[in-house]
Amino acid sequence: MTAALIDRVRHRLAGTDAEMTAAVVAHAVRSEAGGVLADADVLEALQVLRQEFRGTGPLDPLLADPGTTDVLVTAPDQVWVDGPHGLRRTGVTFADEASVRRLAQRLAVAAGRRLDDASPCVDGWLPGSGVRMHAVLPPIAERTCLSLRVLRPATHDLEALQRLGTFDAGIADTLRTIVRGRMAFLVVGGTGSGKTSLLSALLGCVPPEERIVCVEDAGELHPDHQQFVRLVARPPNVEGAGEITVRELVREALRMRPDRIVVGEVRGAEVRELLTSLNTGHEGGAGTLHANSPAEVPARLEALGALAGLDRQALHSQVAAAVRLVLHMRRKPTGERELAEIGAFSRSEADLQVRPLWTKEDGWRQPLC
Repeated sequence: MTAALIDRVRHRLAGTDAEMTAAVVAHAVRSEAGGVLADADVLEALQVLRQEFRGTGPLDPLLADPGTTDVLVTAPDQVWVDGPHGLRRTGVTFADEASVRRLAQRLAVAAGRRLDDASPCVDGWLPGSGVRMHAVLPPIAERTCLSLRVLRPATHDLEALQRLGTFDAGIADTLRTIVRGRMAFLVVGGTGSGKTSLLSALLGCVPPEERIVCVEDAGELHPDHQQFVRLVARPPNVEGAGEITVRELVREALRMRPDRIVVGEVRGAEVRELLTSLNTGHEGGAGTLHANSPAEVPARLEALGALAGLDRQALHSQVAAAVRLVLHMRRKPTGERELAEIGAFSRSEADLQVRPLWTKEDGWRQPLC
């Protein structure tokens, strides 16, 4: 099979609305070849072209691995994967830069987005896959960069996390006490540190007679709870219409008779509605927040509060009254995830801080109040 023939078949297939089955591709190959081809040539063309027109092409086997959390393409011969053992380079390669660009553009279309020279950056969800894509084209990047984040359902319970070494039996009992005592909390940590897994496990400890309404940017939380109601935000379509934000959904959740309100990830102006809900009778709420340490949480909340029009003092008052605890997750260099710290919000006249109650290294410093 020559490159020229592959290009002709590619253009032929790009102009059809037919489902990209093996028969369709084989017919296109034979038609463009102008005669009968050997079976080996047809199979070679099928492999090359089906990778371009179906799924995520040569990245499919990487995404199918249950341990994969991220697949990163930084060049045709540089495909990286992140998982339980950290970031590593794979043997997967693309034929050239154009092949990476074509895949990125096709995935953008599947996500209802546009990716071209006029719009060289894109972020979206691949339908039905639980995969979040991000892509950047030159000249914004030196080469086409494609990032795929696999959001696997968080289904672990506390016992499973304990067996994985996230915490010991004593801390597991403490976490159950936090949930049953209706103490509002934030699970914080960096990307891939296990925040969502811990939050899902904790929601599974909520008494079954209580109703949980959860707002998420993507449907990641899957707690073992009979009254778990999920609302998922929706991005705008390619025309920029139809968006439903997390902030809007928090307001809707308040009208659904929740016993507890949960925000899967607090990342914007919805912090105002969440804090308001926690201060108006919905005790025991929770959420996750990106922060590298508990000490950084107040500053992170201040930044998000500013997006919602909350000044510093108002935010401090709301947080101190609404949220009791911070649970800090971290990922070790070996890939294991662990609960590193339990802290409590403490407010003075001038500042809001998180004081450590328990740390992985030193144990309990102060009792859980």
